[in-house]
Amino acid sequence: MYGYRINEEIKRPEKELLKQFEPFTTADLCDGCVIFDAMDYQIKPYITTKKIIGPAVTVKVPSGEGDIVVKAIQLAREGDIIVIAGHGNCASSYWGDKRSEMAQKSGVAGVVVDGAFRDFEGCMEVGLSIFAKGLTSGAAVKSGKGEINVPVSCGGVVVNPGDIIVGDVNGVCVIPQEYAQEIIENTKKKLGLV
Repeated sequence: MYGYRINEEIKRPEKELLKQFEPFTTADLCDGCVIFDAMDYQIKPYITTKKIIGPAVTVKVPSGEGDIVVKAIQLAREGDIIVIAGHGNCASSYWGDKRSEMAQKSGVAGVVVDGAFRDFEGCMEVGLSIFAKGLTSGAAVKSGKGEINVPVSCGGVVVNPGDIIVGDVNGVCVIPQEYAQEIIENTKKKLGLV
């Protein structure tokens, strides 16, 4: 049913492909993209300074609704990055310390939120990488509406389930899975490595 779709299986990139992104910053990779695939500058690393690289588990929610995010955490595999398309809403939170704890136990590499999160101290203590637009104390509505692993718009960029997310101190870059090898080669050329 529209508004409640959950796709449990996605096509994830091979780990060997993900490793090829490790030498490059998000700025390098954006230079290697033909189309500008950096998320909005307001989505920043709040809880980490380390780089994250992994396949996207996407979450599409109505603005201010966050209940279905828990299901996305349950479906995520080790190394995945949860991408929450929160419409830039910073009046309520899509993420908090309990979700960080749950995600870390599942081996999730991090979360990207086009919106706000909360429980800053608790999230810092857990240490899971959080890239978000803002910080708030307000809670989200919990009606269960939303969709998982469907195409979303996050930070002004289309993200498909399984796309490669790279986040570092510069921001977040989205690598469409089908163009990953081409973008790596373009990046190497820009840097004079080939």
